[in-house]
Amino acid sequence: MRTVGLSLGLALLCLLHAEAENLGAVGLDKSKIAGKWHIIALASDSEHYLRRKDELKMAMATIAVLGEGDLKVSFAIPTPEGCKKLESIYKQTGIPGEYYSSERGNKTAQVVDTDGKTYAVIFASRVKDGKTLHMLRLYSRTRQVSPKITALFKKLAKEKSFTDKMIKMLPSQEECSLDEA
Repeated sequence: MRTVGLSLGLALLCLLHAEAENLGAVGLDKSKIAGKWHIIALASDSEHYLRRKDELKMAMATIAVLGEGDLKVSFAIPTPEGCKKLESIYKQTGIPGEYYSSERGNKTAQVVDTDGKTYAVIFASRVKDGKTLHMLRLYSRTRQVSPKITALFKKLAKEKSFTDKMIKMLPSQEECSLDEA
């Protein structure tokens, strides 16, 4: 039984590694992912997200590559209470394109697809109250993406088992940015 469990675990690791290779995360040039991004679309299975998704607006993120190859991610998120700013350090997990943070709950984030210049699709998971929640985010260097990138995001969301009800293209906003003090 122990051998079967170990074999299944190794098979899963191989599958995750193969999936990362298929999605272009292998050989990710971290310097290309660094910089300012607009978060222009989301898909999530979180009940909180589903209840409030119609209130959400485009958020901002800045990604900085640290000396060890880890990532510092700063967010500016518009909320009804004002601009909420968060910062997290994501450490490399050993799986190409995947990072882990234990700040504000255990989270993993994996670069699913990117051209390294104009867009990135990030799949994140976190454990909250004993449940694993999933989110797919579309990052763009500009406030708009081409219909081709929108279609790619929706296709990737469906592949990750998100329904149309779980997908939200976020309206633009000006009131909350990372440049504010």
